[in-house]
Amino acid sequence: MTTDNHYITVSGLSVEVVRKNIKNLHLGVYPPLGRVRVAAPLAVSDDAVRLAVVGKLGWIKRQRAKFEAQPRQSQRRMVSGESHYFMGQRYRLRVVEGSVPMRVVLRGKAALDLFVRPETSTERREELLQAFYRAELKKLIPTLLDKWQPILGVEANAWGIKKMKTKWGTCNIAARRIWLNLELAKKPIQCLEYILVHELLHLIERHHNDRFRSLMDRYLPQWQAHRDELNRSLLAEERWDY
Repeated sequence: MTTDNHYITVSGLSVEVVRKNIKNLHLGVYPPLGRVRVAAPLAVSDDAVRLAVVGKLGWIKRQRAKFEAQPRQSQRRMVSGESHYFMGQRYRLRVVEGSVPMRVVLRGKAALDLFVRPETSTERREELLQAFYRAELKKLIPTLLDKWQPILGVEANAWGIKKMKTKWGTCNIAARRIWLNLELAKKPIQCLEYILVHELLHLIERHHNDRFRSLMDRYLPQWQAHRDELNRSLLAEERWDY
């Protein structure tokens, strides 16, 4: 599909313009910082995009204000007492130093134990937590795929987990490969399920058009509530967009 990405400035606001082979113009404001993105048909000029954005400036400002008001995690130091999130729940970190295998273990419903050797760096401690998140997602995703692929009548050839700075998930339609953002391990499980269904449905409908939204409504009627919950959930200090 032909696409063209560039930025324009409208009333001091930086706007990403993505031209695609679509029929209608779509304007969105995305967390965590209120990035403004317009998906426009190939034939729509920048002047027409500017007019559309100007007409929505009040709405854009309100959306950006909502994102600015959201709570954010402070910069992680990976020390005892910090709060970390897993599947939407807050856990208190407890660092245990000693000559033990380095790992992360859930302890009950409130604690996250991080076993490390003395002098382990903050970066290495963070890597251990990320490895824990990745391992837990690898346990959850196959079960969700087994649930949803028969319902939707589609099957992904491959899936994976990686940190992404622009998407919660992606679908390579030609390869039938789905990627899910590692950050989803911090979010409620219904958010993970929503993103997975969203990406699987791209194997049926490539575009975010009326047909795609109709499919989401049919198979996951609460999808907009899950999307809103994902956008409301606590944001990491790391500044990545979606």
